Amino acid sequence: MRITLPRLGFGGAPLGNMFTPLDEATADATLQAAWDAGIRYYDTSPHYGAGLAEQRFGRLLSRKPRDAFVLSTKVGRLLQPASAPENAQPFVDELPNKRIADYSADGARRSIEDSLERMGVDRIDIAFIHDVSEDQWGPQWKAYFQQAMQGAAKALTQMREEGTIRGWGLGVNLVEPCRMALEQADPDVFLLAGRYSLLDHREALDTLFSQCVERGVGIVVGGPFNSGVLAGGAHYDYAQAPDEIRRKTEQLEAVCKAFDVDLRAAALQFCLAHPAVLSTIPGTSNPKRPAQYVQQSEAPIPSDFWQELKTRQLLPDDVPVPD
Repeated sequence: MRITLPRLGFGGAPLGNMFTPLDEATADATLQAAWDAGIRYYDTSPHYGAGLAEQRFGRLLSRKPRDAFVLSTKVGRLLQPASAPENAQPFVDELPNKRIADYSADGARRSIEDSLERMGVDRIDIAFIHDVSEDQWGPQWKAYFQQAMQGAAKALTQMREEGTIRGWGLGVNLVEPCRMALEQADPDVFLLAGRYSLLDHREALDTLFSQCVERGVGIVVGGPFNSGVLAGGAHYDYAQAPDEIRRKTEQLEAVCKAFDVDLRAAALQFCLAHPAVLSTIPGTSNPKRPAQYVQQSEAPIPSDFWQELKTRQLLPDDVPVPD
């Protein structure tokens, strides 16, 4: 792989007031808890709370030695001051900024400059082109994708060659754009959210991950808990979990109970077992969680547990599982 990352990182969406407002003291305490737990990879985006998450990350990271952590953020949406917050789903109580879709080369450079200013740091390590996918833009998504390939991707490739960033890729919730980017550009790493988990993995396994291994392109797994349902929450893909997902989650929980395994530990370790995966980045707005994530990512899980999931057809026979 051309990029190396810590195996466990921190996903920044919850610090943009995802689903529910978060006070500043709790946001600060959560990030401090992640740092104290030894987490050294942080991912955020201008989209998360319309700049709110980046602002919060900056309060911690701007005070830390820059070489002590890895930082990624996103390009594709520029922020402009507005008279009122947009509160774009799933975020609430955002900063009063308006999002402007811009996947051009100049837009990518400006987005990074704006992110550096919001966070008070002098560089980012990885830039992800954010949400060039059908779930975000509907039928016009391919026009945005082509703008990104002709604009942002070329600018980020140049920045990588100049040493301004270490690498770039896409940050998306769907597999198809990643496949297309492999055909049209030279990315280093994809942030794929929710599409490689205990609940949803088939498409990524069949159509993307083997190509990534061949090309030396890494995967960062976002949303390892599928928006919370695998961590005891009610959300799946940023909305209320449908009945089918709830049923499968209950089946997974039953096997976990039989083997005395924490479902969150199984979810994190499953993501990390594939050779294409460099890191997984669970997010949280609870200061108690980061240390738990570290412990869960390292907790012993018997091999019989994984075999039982395959026997019950909760996992396919060909999927990599932890040793």
